[in-house]
Amino acid sequence: MKRNTVLKLATLVCLLAVLLVPKLLLAADPITTATLGLEFGEDTGLTSTDVRTTAASIINVALGLLGIIAVVIFVYAGFLWMTAAGNDEQVTKAKTMMIQSVVGMAIILSAYAIVNFVVVSLLDATTV
Repeated sequence: MKRNTVLKLATLVCLLAVLLVPKLLLAADPITTATLGLEFGEDTGLTSTDVRTTAASIINVALGLLGIIAVVIFVYAGFLWMTAAGNDEQVTKAKTMMIQSVVGMAIILSAYAIVNFVVVSLLDATTV
């Protein structure tokens, strides 16, 4: 066989394996709290809070801190602009910082929305 044909065949086999093996493995055992290991925290004397909820809280706090930093940068850029006293270079720097902080805030809000969607979907899919 030609090398190209062998490569295509190997790629097809790998793709089918990636797509079919998880379906075969998950077909026999439905997801329950026992298979997720959520009861081990209570057995060890640790908190009974779900690990997924704890991870979501940590991510939300981190995104909140990033949002605060973006707002502080925006305020600092406004301060630079107001104290520029006609210096065009400082005004340009302040405008650039404002644009960058607004883009950063948009990215942070988008990340928050994505994380919130994923966590809610994960909790709905795995809660029995």
